[in-house]
Amino acid sequence: MADDQKDKLNTGPLNIGDRPVHPSLRDPESIAAQSRLPQPVHRRHEPVLYGVMAEFEGPNELVHAARRTYEAGYRRINGYSPYPIEELSEAIGFTHSRLPLIVFIGGLVGGIGGFLMQYWIEVINYPINVGGKPFNSWPAFIPITFECTVLVAAFSAVLGMLVLNKLPQPYHPVFNAPNFALATRDRFFLVVEANDPKYNHQAVMQLLQSMNATEVIDVEV
Repeated sequence: MADDQKDKLNTGPLNIGDRPVHPSLRDPESIAAQSRLPQPVHRRHEPVLYGVMAEFEGPNELVHAARRTYEAGYRRINGYSPYPIEELSEAIGFTHSRLPLIVFIGGLVGGIGGFLMQYWIEVINYPINVGGKPFNSWPAFIPITFECTVLVAAFSAVLGMLVLNKLPQPYHPVFNAPNFALATRDRFFLVVEANDPKYNHQAVMQLLQSMNATEVIDVEV
């Protein structure tokens, strides 16, 4: 009976109650058997790409690369430069903005609101007879109506610009690029975003590398 119990202790892991004994106290055979079991493999997730960025030394190279990229069928592209480049917007296909419509609607709301405010005050809420003039003396309302139009249109322009440009934006994936700080100095960058319908990483890399870019890198999210 004692021999059987000794065999059981030698063929399996040694337990005290419900707690397993430290591996250093187990017999050599059980340790060797455990070492032959498949061990879990921990793999790091691959970084999610925002797109591919190409760096250029001058504005002409950037505009030329943007035109070729747009002609190749890519639409989710953007350019970055230290100063505005008029040809760049057309080269990347940015030809329409909703900002004029936002400003027009803001001015219209401001003008109508300014006129109705004066009408409510002078005609409905607190009418005053001044020299026998009619309460609805609309020529006298024109200066305030004009000022309200300009005021609300200006606020609409500022707020609309911030919303359309997604500002303020403390973080953007392009900030991860090592040399992107030079975009405010003397370097020019073109980015093809990974959410473009035609995006193929290898094809985009080859296209940008064929445009004499000083560097082509992946941009992580």
